[in-house]
Amino acid sequence: MAAKPAARRPPALKPVLVLNGPNLNMLGKRQPEIYGRETLADIEDACRVEAQRLALAVDFAQSNHEGVLVDRIQQAREANSAIVINAGAYTHTSVALLDALNAAELPVVEVHLSNIYKREAFRHRSYISPAAVGVIAGLGSHGYLLALQAISRLLVR
Repeated sequence: MAAKPAARRPPALKPVLVLNGPNLNMLGKRQPEIYGRETLADIEDACRVEAQRLALAVDFAQSNHEGVLVDRIQQAREANSAIVINAGAYTHTSVALLDALNAAELPVVEVHLSNIYKREAFRHRSYISPAAVGVIAGLGSHGYLLALQAISRLLVR
């Protein structure tokens, strides 16, 4: 039996922010055995297609600088309806990102390409998880699409 197409609804008034942290601009080049061969542009293209299917608008941002990420999260409070975040290594170090996510008061889904629990022990701790409604880890780029699906459901409640 074929899956039913997703129900259409008007686009969210504000786009979902898909925010990527340090070194994610190197996807496809950096440790493809861990992170895959897709580039960040490939992931953004797949997110655009999924967002369109879900009748969502999306904004994308990436920075290697913690303060830039904090600034973008603060802007999201007014500019976006939700946040999908892969904070990269800042996941395991940044109280500043946690504070910004909490201050944004938006639904947040945390995404990791790799299964952080199968890696070094320091990666098992996420400082940003307390601000997230959910965490998706270890499913590669598909995790971003699942995060958009989750956000879509959260926004129609």
